[in-house]
Amino acid sequence: DSVQIPDDRDFGAFRAQCESERGWNLTYSKGGVAVWVQLLEPERALHKIKCRMECRDVAAETLYDVLHDIEYRKKWDTNVIETFDIGRLTANSDVGYYAWRCPKPLKNRDVVTLRSWLPMGSDYIIMNYSVKHPKYPPRKDMVRAVSIQTGYLIEGTGAKSCTITYLAQVDPKGSLPKWVVNKSSQFLAPKVSWSHCGGILCGVEGTLCTSRPSSQAMKKMYKACLKYPEWKQKHDPHFKPWLFPEQSRLPALLLSELSLQHADSLENIDESSLAESKEDRGEGSDEDS
Repeated sequence: DSVQIPDDRDFGAFRAQCESERGWNLTYSKGGVAVWVQLLEPERALHKIKCRMECRDVAAETLYDVLHDIEYRKKWDTNVIETFDIGRLTANSDVGYYAWRCPKPLKNRDVVTLRSWLPMGSDYIIMNYSVKHPKYPPRKDMVRAVSIQTGYLIEGTGAKSCTITYLAQVDPKGSLPKWVVNKSSQFLAPKVSWSHCGGILCGVEGTLCTSRPSSQAMKKMYKACLKYPEWKQKHDPHFKPWLFPEQSRLPALLLSELSLQHADSLENIDESSLAESKEDRGEGSDEDS
């Protein structure tokens, strides 16, 4: 039950889940974006969700940089409230914090996750799961969500093209209103896909199922990728500690400082009686959804 850094078998198992369609239900496919779901516990809105998008005019290494670059995330991730890296464990693993906005009138969520990454030639994996850090306990103004497993598989398909698969199993915690559960069961896709849960980009990277499919968030990330090279040239262009570990400015962490974050150990916030706000009631345009 101790915290472990993923090894090659864990990365291999994650990739296999991303690439397999067996046992997954395709719920959305349009414009190069597909969404699948595995329904686990309908009464808790707990699902496994998988989204895949074809990225033309975006190199795999650019997408990988965007998912890692926490300063750039603050520019394009409009759902982020606060995100920062806490410390590094190894050359390819760290711990971070991510807080994100949820549909009104639900309370906002946050997570603390252990994130690991693995470059594999023209392919890349970033994945995370929730941990407890003594300096970052649950906050009174947030609901602490739990990332059971969240991550990305980026596969290079050409010099300037790639495919990204986002896989998430996140417990949003709390007793959710029926309108949230019904919408998540109807559309089965996350609005918030990015976090140190992605990070977290996670970031994931945090996920709460709502009415608009993940294609909206995926397209937002795609547009951010197109703008990243120009932005990065003006913002510390050579600083990429995810590629060059010796550049890391994070304090070192020990695994012994961390413990696993179990969902059943967190306070269950009752939001079941909250009514849906008018601004979140609309179905959105076809372009959005």
